[in-house]
Amino acid sequence: MRYTYNLMEEYVKRMYNTIGIYHPHQLDMESIAARLGITLIYLPYGSMTVRDVILIDSRISPIAQWQEFGHELCHIEWHDGNQRVLPSSFLEYQEWKASNFAYHACVPTFMIDRMNLPSSEAKAIFVIQETFNVDYEFAKKRLKQYILNLQSIG
Repeated sequence: MRYTYNLMEEYVKRMYNTIGIYHPHQLDMESIAARLGITLIYLPYGSMTVRDVILIDSRISPIAQWQEFGHELCHIEWHDGNQRVLPSSFLEYQEWKASNFAYHACVPTFMIDRMNLPSSEAKAIFVIQETFNVDYEFAKKRLKQYILNLQSIG
């Protein structure tokens, strides 16, 4: 059974492959930011994006920082303009899209495809957590997304 990539998954794969990232151990936000020409700054307040700069909250764990980096990366790669002047419904849409993008940026489908995940959901979640440096809930949701897509083609 072949996994069918959606637009976001294809984009993430192309983005990472273009900058020479092919394996989970290469998923490092400082390296990704540098290769994409993005400035990454750690400050003690909420994560956000300003033009080509990602500000990451220095008070949160490295795992939470990685997940927020995935979210903020979407704003740089896919969104344009000042969110403060957007209608609230469009702002909500952009935030939803960025949250979804984070799952694919932090746990790329093309990397999951190459893994031999355990058949036990609990063990598969653990493997995703450990391999991609994400928290339990993030890994669980990402696994569910992946499985749902597999089931939709079978």
